[in-house]
Amino acid sequence: MFPDRIRVFNKYVTNRILRRFANLPFGPFAIIRHVGRRSGKPYETVIMVWPTGDGFVIALTYGPKVDWYRNMLAAGGGTVFWHRKVYAVGKPEPIDAKTALPVFPTPFRQILGRIGLQDFVRVKFIEPSGALAGRSNELGRQHQ
Repeated sequence: MFPDRIRVFNKYVTNRILRRFANLPFGPFAIIRHVGRRSGKPYETVIMVWPTGDGFVIALTYGPKVDWYRNMLAAGGGTVFWHRKVYAVGKPEPIDAKTALPVFPTPFRQILGRIGLQDFVRVKFIEPSGALAGRSNELGRQHQ
């Protein structure tokens, strides 16, 4: 896991840059929208995701103690802004790396595997999106 200094730097510097990538119609970056479990304030956090047929797999690059994850657990869900669309998602469910890594396209799978990332969660759509389900299968074939 990354040291806290790197996490804080990324929160205020790197995430502002990655936010631009999260607004593109391609790639693994998304914005997760969640509500503070104590403050009740809305927050947005840049995350790395990839679609599955019924939701997304999310890489917990800083481990399971990050605020957005704990907020999503407390609230029972939130929204994911990915590829210029918003998806309502339910409560995150931990999954192991052996299940999560194959979902990601090869370059991202290799990077995440090489850094030894072990923490992932799955979120399911609250309202199914048939368009994304078909598209995730197409994307998976393109990147294998």
